[in-house]
Amino acid sequence: MAGQAAADDELPRAVIVAGPTASGKSALALALAERVGGVVINADSMQVYRELRILTARPTSAEEARVPHLLYGVRSAAEPADAAWFRGAALAAMAEVQAGGRVPILCGGTGMWLDALVRGIADIPAVPERVRAAARALAAEIGTPALHGRLHGCDPETAARLSPGDTQRVIRAWEVLEATGEGLAAWWRRPAAAPAPWTVVHVRLDPPRDLVRGAIDARFRAMMAAGALEEVRALAAMGLDPALPAMRAHGVPPLLAAIRGEITLSAAISRGQAMVRQYAKRQATWLRHHALAPSERTFAIDAWLGPNAQFSEKRMADLFAFIDDFLLTRRTMAG
Repeated sequence: MAGQAAADDELPRAVIVAGPTASGKSALALALAERVGGVVINADSMQVYRELRILTARPTSAEEARVPHLLYGVRSAAEPADAAWFRGAALAAMAEVQAGGRVPILCGGTGMWLDALVRGIADIPAVPERVRAAARALAAEIGTPALHGRLHGCDPETAARLSPGDTQRVIRAWEVLEATGEGLAAWWRRPAAAPAPWTVVHVRLDPPRDLVRGAIDARFRAMMAAGALEEVRALAAMGLDPALPAMRAHGVPPLLAAIRGEITLSAAISRGQAMVRQYAKRQATWLRHHALAPSERTFAIDAWLGPNAQFSEKRMADLFAFIDDFLLTRRTMAG
């Protein structure tokens, strides 16, 4: 353990601000970046798409002007981004930030992406496009829950980890099984790529669920007032495959249904809010129970920060002291 500590002390340092959606993590990452001379790097799987600025609550132009922000709106909705892409892009961005003498501050709540970045990711072979297209067509024909059922029959271990309604991940699991003859769970058990050559501290937001739920509902209404429906209308005009991640972003499917006249706008808003609340619950559960690697530490905040990262001055002072110690002194580890 002492040898591991010495090795960790030689690595560059980065901060991850993670938490459920609408918990205030973007505002907190911005405040930390201003304090320590940092650059905010996106770690949210939907905020990478340039067509979804409003519905994904990307930082505003004014916020982006306060400190540099990287990996926001960098891909077209027609170009799906996955954990492997993110890991490569994030490591490159972190190296760029470090070379400029600043601190990388990753901000997001996509647990699988953060896990892939810090611990590495299994080297799953590329899936041929014909297999990917067949998987998407099958999902469209029989529906995601039915495809999940088929997956369960062939690969119950992977299926048990996926929601029957998670179109993107169910299709991915099916196409990997079809292309390689092995399920994702089997690939995940194999040695992953090397862990990121960084020592990382997690600032984990874990506010009370009822406060997050209220914040989500209020923010969704604000998104609608800011033009979310028009944003989805423009996305629909692109004629994209409905199985693409951007087309499944929280709020997009019900708003598309409203645009097509299948449901009322009021019903679409209610469904969109429910989608986001369910996702936030899954995010909080993952972050709360996910084990940290030996080179990681965590600072937990169990209060809602709100849109302006406002919470007790003492808690903010404690956080800043924790980050200062992490960035400016060598960490010692017992054992």
